Amino acid sequence: MKELVEIIAKTLVDHPEEVVVTETDNGKELVLELKVAPSDMGKVIGKQGRIAKAVRSVVKAAASRENKKVVLEIQ
Repeated sequence: MKELVEIIAKTLVDHPEEVVVTETDNGKELVLELKVAPSDMGKVIGKQGRIAKAVRSVVKAAASRENKKVVLEIQ
């Protein structure tokens, strides 16, 4: 999951070298934290959060194949 979020985020931003994804498994769910450059935050979130929702949908679909619950937090 971490790699999937990383690939998607790097294609969206102007500074792909600053994309950092951390993965935390707390038993019930997998928490992914996405950090990007402040100037790229708008590109990752999108207008009215549409891009962020789309990325979360893709990650949840991939996680459902493995019967896991994934939470994506954009920092």
